[in-house]
Amino acid sequence: MNMNPGLIMKLMSAKNTFTKNHPKVEAFVKKILLGGQLPEGTIIEMAVKKPGEETISMNFKVLQSDLELVEELKELTK
Repeated sequence: MNMNPGLIMKLMSAKNTFTKNHPKVEAFVKKILLGGQLPEGTIIEMAVKKPGEETISMNFKVLQSDLELVEELKELTK
């Protein structure tokens, strides 16, 4: 895969800004999603609450293919 160095720098800058603004998100992802603590069958829940609106939520069960995708993404970030 041939990546544009300028695009990589732009993405890294955006990631760093996001991490600075939301440090708990990176800590959560590192500990739970990338830390190998998600066995198949784990339920992940997400919720979004926009100002003045009702909360919208969903969940999904982690499949083996999801765990394989996470492993592939880990390899890309090494």
